[in-house]
Amino acid sequence: MRRGQRGAMRNVFWLLGLAAVAVALALLVGHNASTVTLFWPPYRFDVSFNFVLFCLIAGFVLLHAALLAIGLVRDLPLRAKRWRNQQVERSVVGSVMDALAHQLAGRFVRAQSAAQHALDQLKTVSPGQWPRRDQLQVLAHLLVAESAQSLQNRERRDENLQAALDPALAKGAPDASEGALLRAVRWAVEDRDVEAARSRLAELPQGAGRRIQALRLKLRVARLGGATSEALETARLLAKHKAFSPEASRSIVRGLVLDALREAHDMAQLEAVWNGLDASERAMPELALAAARRGNQLVLQRSDADGDEAHAVAARLRSWLEPLWQGFDALTPAQQRHLVTAFEPGLPQLDSAWLARLELQQRLSPNNAFLQYLAGQACMQRQLWGKASQLLTQASHGLNDAALMRRTWRSLALLAEERGDETAAQAAWKQAALLD
Repeated sequence: MRRGQRGAMRNVFWLLGLAAVAVALALLVGHNASTVTLFWPPYRFDVSFNFVLFCLIAGFVLLHAALLAIGLVRDLPLRAKRWRNQQVERSVVGSVMDALAHQLAGRFVRAQSAAQHALDQLKTVSPGQWPRRDQLQVLAHLLVAESAQSLQNRERRDENLQAALDPALAKGAPDASEGALLRAVRWAVEDRDVEAARSRLAELPQGAGRRIQALRLKLRVARLGGATSEALETARLLAKHKAFSPEASRSIVRGLVLDALREAHDMAQLEAVWNGLDASERAMPELALAAARRGNQLVLQRSDADGDEAHAVAARLRSWLEPLWQGFDALTPAQQRHLVTAFEPGLPQLDSAWLARLELQQRLSPNNAFLQYLAGQACMQRQLWGKASQLLTQASHGLNDAALMRRTWRSLALLAEERGDETAAQAAWKQAALLD
């Protein structure tokens, strides 16, 4: 039913009610001949009962109106005070909203002035007088601090931030205080002050510290401070909460793992990082190749590496690279090249089983220059001169990587010297020199 129809129905019911009252009064007093006798010695007053009834009703109405008027007069000071407080509250809320609008619009000086005006008005109101006075005060301080940060006025920013974090205000506005702490962390990150950012993060309540915004800031602080392990753990937690898109999460985690692998200073640290990865991360070709390259740098490419240690490390690196060998054809040419260069330093420690796997993979992809190169180098390590020369010669026609081509021609030169062909050796050395 529409509002107009409801109003019409209400009027009809009022009319019916008034008609019922009029009929009742007519029946009650229309033929009532009763009188009321009042004695006031030596006088006697005979008054109609209807007149007395109407006088009593009128007297009750007048008394009730008088009492209401007295109550209104007595409440005038309280009403005036309440009206003044309401006007101040509206003014404060309006100033805070103006400050927020100016802040979003990039008018930082106006935002600062509006928020400061709200704070000046709040000083005239005692604490607890409004339901959300503490929240308004925290927000006003925070807007002043935000504007000061944008204007590079760190002294005023810190002053208002400290005021916003007052424990007395935090009790009345816990959410606003947590927001002030998060903004303080962000400002510390912008100032590249890692210690201050960590200190503010530690002040957050346990529940607030698990929020996505807090975890994002924690990730930035960890990366700024070089705490790769902490940053990686936080990035995984953010990916679990779907704070980033799947592509962004994968990229962030991959970058952090690469940093952790590069920061490993020995095989123990490298294995700890690798063992800390989950199955999906170990399946990333970039990470497996980076781990193998770092292992080569730490052990296999060192001239003073112990034989037993090199053998064990080479076997461990081959186990890391084994999933890539199983899907070798699915790799991009760049990844195939990196796999070959990561596998090459471990060729002296290659056992017969892996040599057979390498030859099988090369036969399955006979035109792959990378596999021809790697199989040729492996045969050269086993002193299979003829087969090594054949494979490396084939690789020299298909490789387009300067570093691999240089090593190929050097190996062909050594093979030519081994069989006493000085002319072929000089030609191979010349080709290698032209690539330098």
